[in-house]
Amino acid sequence: MNISEAAKLSGLPAKTIRYYESINLISPPRRAANGYRRYGKADIATLCFLRQARQFGFNIDQCRLLLGLYKNPQRRSAEVHQLVSDKLEEVDAHIRELGETRDLLATLVGACANDDDADCVIIDRLVGQQEQTSTLAEIKP
Repeated sequence: MNISEAAKLSGLPAKTIRYYESINLISPPRRAANGYRRYGKADIATLCFLRQARQFGFNIDQCRLLLGLYKNPQRRSAEVHQLVSDKLEEVDAHIRELGETRDLLATLVGACANDDDADCVIIDRLVGQQEQTSTLAEIKP
């Protein structure tokens, strides 16, 4: 099948498939006599695997590792478990950071008079944060 069919079956845009090929994440597919890429069932399975891994938030390097494990019949599940556990820790940390950001934004919204006056507590606090950051940067050696 050609790249548009592979894209449809895998759920990935053709541009993404070409990109994965260009960074050697996937092996170059066979070429037809006319030079067009030709994909088989194994190629589609690999592309689906990558789509799913990317949806779980794995970056390209992590996908490369996972793909190596996927294609290795001698893999150890402990290696896969470790990669996914590491990703889970990343996601948990990100969730904590988002929670903190949400709380700060809620505080700003709650402090705002939300009226027609030009004075704005949100702007004042954002400016204050900028000044504190600049001051800290100057203090550090």
